[in-house]
Amino acid sequence: MEETKKLSKINQLTGTIEIPGDKSISHRAVMFGSIANGKTEISNFLMGADCLSTVSCFKKMGVAIDIQEGHVTVEGNGFDGLKEPSDILDVGNSGTTTRLMVGILAGAPFHSCIIGDESIAKRPMSRVTNPLRMMGAKIDGREDGQYTPLSVRGGNLQAIHYHSPVASAQVKSAILLAGLNTKNEETTVTEPHKSRDHTERMLRAFGVDVKEDENSASIIGGQSLQATNIFVPGDISSAAFFLVAGAIVPNSEILLKNVGINPTRTGILDVLEQMGASIEITPKEGHTFEPVADIVIRTSSLKGTTISGDLIPKLIDEIPVIALLASQAEGDTIIRDASELKVKETNRIDTVVGELKKIGATIQATDDGMIISGKTKLTGNAKVSSHGDHRIGMMLAIASCITEEPIELESVDAIDVSYPTFFEHLDSLAK
Repeated sequence: MEETKKLSKINQLTGTIEIPGDKSISHRAVMFGSIANGKTEISNFLMGADCLSTVSCFKKMGVAIDIQEGHVTVEGNGFDGLKEPSDILDVGNSGTTTRLMVGILAGAPFHSCIIGDESIAKRPMSRVTNPLRMMGAKIDGREDGQYTPLSVRGGNLQAIHYHSPVASAQVKSAILLAGLNTKNEETTVTEPHKSRDHTERMLRAFGVDVKEDENSASIIGGQSLQATNIFVPGDISSAAFFLVAGAIVPNSEILLKNVGINPTRTGILDVLEQMGASIEITPKEGHTFEPVADIVIRTSSLKGTTISGDLIPKLIDEIPVIALLASQAEGDTIIRDASELKVKETNRIDTVVGELKKIGATIQATDDGMIISGKTKLTGNAKVSSHGDHRIGMMLAIASCITEEPIELESVDAIDVSYPTFFEHLDSLAK
């Protein structure tokens, strides 16, 4: 049953929190550990619903995976150790699980079926199934592979040089993972803008040679992965909600510890600095394949800005909460080149604009983004909904910290997908 929660204004946020592990990195650590040779130990793993879907799928393919709270051990036997699943692979609400796993299955010499929830059934899969078919995988699905359920018969792949029409780490990753199963040939993906590079970094940590050149990444087939230990940094997409909260709630100061600051993901930090936020970033030594920092955010006097172009792939998941941030900045904030928002868990252009309007924001949708005018007093006194989208749910919960009247948030349980301890952390900071 969908849960509803009443949320009220908070006068001040102060204290320290450790952000849960990065969702993108947690997914990849389990997948890569599953196709590596040997035992991979993963610490600070995100115990969210999406990442647990990845664990479930690879267990069905015969991989031994042991989970203790926040720590995962994966016993890999290489690509050849994967077994044909006797059951359907259910990805739940996870687009990352779906798209990256199809890249792995494209090179596996067996048949598998992938299904997800109602939201996954609406998300475009042809962006990965088409290039994987070009490589030789046999993939069927609803509307000719455009949507789940998907049926994959893998094996006998050929390398390609693929020019992706979208900057998508999921597309790039699926093709590179398939490229590992070609016969000593080079597979290359070129994007219109460089997308997040967690796959390239982590493959290197597992001993694979990956080449990068501006907006391209290449891999030679036939390489094997060797088990390693992975520390998953705090997820900057989750940190974004408390970065915005610290900037807009009066008299606030929050320290966020061990946050991943991969330069392909730090658009939220760029925007906060552009808008004049009071923010301090202290990089931490000793983290091998992903940079990590402690971040302090304080209540800030903000000004509007324009967000577009190469910056968009670096903050696509943070746009819902950036829209809230913009409502508390002086002047207009324009977000453009973000049509990718239409194919997330919801059409995030429509849901962000619709829900923020309910609580008094001055915001309008455009074809590829939105325009937000500030500074606006948010009224609250409304029933709002996450629409089953974790990032919309958390954005609205942060909005409630500054609304004049309480709000009632429907489908609040969606937040568990990426941040199961979200309200626990919010309550710990509230003064």
